[in-house]
Parts: sequence; structure tokens; C-alpha cells
Amino acid sequence: MPSALPDGEPVPSDGSLPAHALHGLGERPFGFYLHVPYCASRCGYCDFNTYTATELRSSGAVASQETYADNVIAEIRQARRVLGEVDLPVETVFLGGGTPTLLPARDLVRMLAALREEFGLAPGAEVTTEANPESVDPAYLAELREGGYNRISFGMQSARPHVLALLDRHHTPGRPEACVAEARAAGFAHVNLDLIYGTPGESDQDWQVSLDAAIGAGPDHVSAYSLIVEDGTRLAARVKRGELPMIDDDVHADRYLMAETALAAAGYHWYEVSNWATTPEGRCRHNELYWTGADWWGAGPGAHSHVGGVRWWNAKHPAAYAQALAEGRTPALGREVLADEDRRVERILLELRLAEGCPLDLLTAAGRAAAARALADGLLDPVPYAAGRAALTLRGRLLADGVVRDLVD
Repeated sequence: MPSALPDGEPVPSDGSLPAHALHGLGERPFGFYLHVPYCASRCGYCDFNTYTATELRSSGAVASQETYADNVIAEIRQARRVLGEVDLPVETVFLGGGTPTLLPARDLVRMLAALREEFGLAPGAEVTTEANPESVDPAYLAELREGGYNRISFGMQSARPHVLALLDRHHTPGRPEACVAEARAAGFAHVNLDLIYGTPGESDQDWQVSLDAAIGAGPDHVSAYSLIVEDGTRLAARVKRGELPMIDDDVHADRYLMAETALAAAGYHWYEVSNWATTPEGRCRHNELYWTGADWWGAGPGAHSHVGGVRWWNAKHPAAYAQALAEGRTPALGREVLADEDRRVERILLELRLAEGCPLDLLTAAGRAAAARALADGLLDPVPYAAGRAALTLRGRLLADGVVRDLVD
């Protein structure tokens, strides 16, 4: 959950939505994101809305981990009131952070139970939590599985000690792979490992070792993201001071190609630029909900929501978030109503990253001309193009940001 919040119009104190946003509610996929903002320590590259115990010490009990689940449950109940009585079973639930598994497993189970009570879960609902490898053990995983969680995502990042140290990750190499086995033993059907490439000091060999370790662990999903040096982070300060080199785009491209080669050879199929799964069932359905413009409610400090073309975001600080709920107010600080043109552009931005691509009829005349050029340049796949869709080739994935910019013109 990014730390910066956009500007926007005020939100009514009861959180009510415009009538047009509620039109068709229940006809579109609906999910819940629950943000848990606590971390044992702050990673130097991270700019998400997270807090360590030291950073929250002055906020007292109102922002404590001990009362956090109750606050999220209060927002879930508020969401039910705002969205009305329409039948709205939750198709996907995703707990992110932060480190959700810093909370007791019973708190994660209680939050899920509140969703089940207020909205119900759709048959076959996907229920995911993120976890750091050092924050779980077999008993914890078994309690989550018993409580209804069926997918888990571990932050592996790298298998090399010096890369983990630079990223301020504190688990030992080998622990994420052990977590995959423990999650399988607990009954989790779907397990993801997150990897990061392009860390200063990481070699091609280091990256290959990490890929081999992740694949060898046997998850059915792998995410691989290039390291982005975000302004305001410790990593950015070190790069600015010249302590660490900035990794150039060619290195990132080479590492991406290494990931595609290794993962494809092991039976993983890309379905979004940074995500691979062994089967269609292994895809992260919650993220697909974001990428296809469906409806979701984001609960927690700084969480973003989207329903029927209205996007809003909550107060960032856990104390301000908790105070609003204690007073019976929405924790939302601002919102924006997306115009049709905004929604068209967002569809192109997001859907083009998917293996299925985006419909060509979303493009303007200038965009269609740009798509024809991208096709000629080998950036778009001719087979889906002939069927009316712009879908990236492997080379196109390497240049995805530029292709998108051209197509939205």
C-alpha cells in the first residue's frame, strides 16, 4: 500500500457512495483487501504504509497490534452498511502489509469470520495472506488453514545472504523454501513466492540461484519484480550518496529474461508481466480483480477501494484510522469519481499487462495506429491482434511501459 495519498474530494462522514456507484453492484466481481500496517523492522527499499512498534509507541493503545483486528472488523461492518443489503458474496480476500502474520493467527481468522458473517464468501473464494518467512511456523499455518485461508504468499526476495542483507530482510536463506513445504503440509492449495531482481550488488549468478531455489521449493505461483528505488527510502538515500550503484534498465531486462526462461522451463506460465503460475487455478484471482477493474473494498490505514467507478482511500496513520472508526465515521480521507475517459485509460494501462491483453476497440484512432506500429515492431502478438486484442510479446513485456504510453495517446 503506497505511502503517498492523492488529492481528492471530501467523503461524507458516513462513507456513503453516489447512487451510480451502487448500480450493478453484485453483478461485478467483488473482493476485500485488508491492510495490516505492522512490520518487525523497516526494509530499506519499502515505501509502503507500514510502521514498526517503535514508530507507533507514542500513539498508545489506539494504534496497537492488539486492538487492530477489532478496528478492521468495525470497518467491515461499516462497509456492509454503505453497500446496502444487496447480495454481495466476497470472491477474493487478500491480507497485505506490512506483515499480516505479525498478528496472532486468531486475529486473521476473526477478520475473515467478520467478512463471512457480513457478506458471505462465494463458493470457492480465494483467501490469501502475505507472510514473512520468519513470522510463521507449522502451528500458525495450520490455524490459518483451519480458519479458512487457502492461499499464502511468502516474501522470499532472494536466496543470497548479501542481497537479503542489502534489502534489510532478516530471514535466512532456505527458510522461504521450508515455508512452502510447511504450507503444503497445512493444506494450502496455493502458495506464492515473491522475488525481487536488480538489487545493487546482485550478480546474474545470484539471481539464477534465487530462481532455482524458488522453483525447487515447488510453489504453484511466483512473482518477480524489479527493484524500484523509491524516493524517501533509505535505499534511495544510499544511492543518492553514491554508496550504492543504480542498476540500469539493461540489467533489469536481462534478469527478466532469465526469469522467463527459468520459469517457463519449469512449467510456469506468465499471465501478468510480473506473475507466473503453473495452472490457471494458481493465478492470483484477487490481483486479477484489480487488473480488470472490478469492485473491491480496502480496509485498513491507507487502503484504497474501488466500487462502480468511485475510488477512495483511508487515513494513513493507524491512530487516525482507529479514531475515525471509534467515532462512527468513515476512515476515508478523500475520493475521486472516475470519468469514462479515466476508466478507458486505466483499462488499457492494466489489461495490456495481462497475457490476454486489452481489446483494440478501447483505443482511439491514434492508439490503434500506435498498436499497428507496435505489431510491426514485434511488440504485440499477431494472433490475438487478428482477434481484436493487443497482447504483448516477450519483447513487448520488456518495453511494456513505453507500449502503454503509445497506446493511450
